[in-house]
Formats: sequence, structure tokens, C-alpha cells
Amino acid sequence: MAVHGRTAMMRIFVTAVLVISGADGTAAPRLSLVRAPTRLAAQPAAPGHTREGAPAGPTMDLVGVIRSGGRPQADAVVWLDAPDAPPSAPRRAVLDQRNLTFEPHVLVVRVGTTVELPNNDRVFHNVFSFHDGKRFDLGLYPAGTSKRLVFDRPGLSRVFCNIHPGMAAYILAVDTPYFAVSDANGRFSIRAVPRGAYTYHAWRPGGRTITGSVAGDEAPFEVSLP
Repeated sequence: MAVHGRTAMMRIFVTAVLVISGADGTAAPRLSLVRAPTRLAAQPAAPGHTREGAPAGPTMDLVGVIRSGGRPQADAVVWLDAPDAPPSAPRRAVLDQRNLTFEPHVLVVRVGTTVELPNNDRVFHNVFSFHDGKRFDLGLYPAGTSKRLVFDRPGLSRVFCNIHPGMAAYILAVDTPYFAVSDANGRFSIRAVPRGAYTYHAWRPGGRTITGSVAGDEAPFEVSLP
């Protein structure tokens, strides 16, 4: 039986085998089935992506700047809606605790990411979040130890330490692989985005989320936050 294109088929060959009897030298035919190895069909990829999840076709780096009140805004987040993006391999991110400070101040991750929260300070910490996004209370844990959490749904978690009220950070979980955090000059870059038009969202600490649209050939991409 022929195999066409990528279709996986199972080929079964029928072979006649002669078994010789020891008494009279006669031969009795016996049918033996020999099965060829099965080749699995390749699964179709999501539109615009390869089977491994990397974008297929032309991509771009979406580069821009975020301003608030006309001034560059640091630690702001921009992300693009991408409902057809395939799942990512399991990922890890780190929200460190050092010198009575969370680092980074703003951490953005894709939904499904495991976030490590190591205590690299010299004192105990008790990290918690009771508002909006993922809610948790990690309890007291000493220097040199770590806790971990999976951020399994979109949302913004405001993170604090129950012992040190001056410590604060944000973990934003988004359901897209295309996101970035702005630097001290308000600049950001979202890497390897398939070319096209997108709905974007932007947020800064203490502000509200805004939504807009951006074309793939728009450069530089400028975002104005209230």
C-alpha cells in the first residue's frame, strides 16, 4: 500500500514460510505477518508558528517607548493579544529578595510560568499577595531558602512582605508570549513577533490598563499612559 505526503500508514507484509516436518520430509505452509514500523503523522502547527512554537514566516522586533504625562515611564508593561500562539515550553522566572527589596520591581510572565521567590537576604521574609491576581501566603522562610509558585491564570498580583512593609513588587501574568517591560528611559522591545496588526495593552504601577492597536510596520511604537 502506498504512502502519500505526510500521512502515516501501517504496512503489513504477508510472507509464506515453509515448515519442514521431521517425519516424512513434507512441507506445510504457514502464514506469518510481519509488521513494518509505524510512522506517526506530524501534527499541524498553529497558524503563523512552527510545530515547536517558534514563529514561522517573517517576524519583527516591535520597538517603542512608553510615556506617562509626557515623560518616559520605567517599569511599564506592554503586551500583545495573540490567541493563536501555541503553548510555550515550561518556563521559570525569578523574583528575588535582597537588601529588603524585591528584584525586579515589576515581573511579567506568561500564564503557566513557575516563579521562584528565593530569600537571598540576611533575614526572614513572609511573601504574600491577597489582591486581584494569584493569591498566596508563603509563610516565614529564612535566608538561603526559596519558594515557588505557578501563575496559572492571567492577572496582576501585588506582592508584599508581611514583616517588612517597605517591600513591594508586582507580578503580571499574561496569556501571550509577546510582552516587554520598559527600561529607565521608557524603552521596550518585544522580540520575534509575527508581522501583522495587533491589539496591545499597557500598564504601569499605580495606573490602569489601556488598550489600543498597532500595525506591524509602525516604528517607533509610542504608548501614552495617563
